[in-house]
Amino acid sequence: MHVKKDDLVVVIAGSDADPVKARRVLRVVTKTNKVVVEGVNRVFKHVRARADRRNPQGGRLSKEMPISVSNVMLFCAKCGFGVRVARKTDASGVKERICKKCGMSLGVIRQAKKKQTATPATVGTQGS
Repeated sequence: MHVKKDDLVVVIAGSDADPVKARRVLRVVTKTNKVVVEGVNRVFKHVRARADRRNPQGGRLSKEMPISVSNVMLFCAKCGFGVRVARKTDASGVKERICKKCGMSLGVIRQAKKKQTATPATVGTQGS
């Protein structure tokens, strides 16, 4: 998936589409390829007043619902709008996302893997 939690994205499709306004990803649902974006796809949940619950007053609670990950693009601060992303691994093994327009780094995907020294396998016979 090309987005992670706390990334800045722009919504490119749907009723909340604004190709210039950057919004933050609150949660990523990998099973269904969906993301929850701050302030997008808001719905109201009607809650009955109950004395034994956390909300004794009741009313309408507003929350964001997931949207498809194909409806968002990563936001590039240098370009100022949503961009396509390339993945690049440098010589030290760091894998990062790169803006295809300007080449700016959009965040590290994976740090360099540590080289483990190979320990010789000890071939031993169990006591007989």
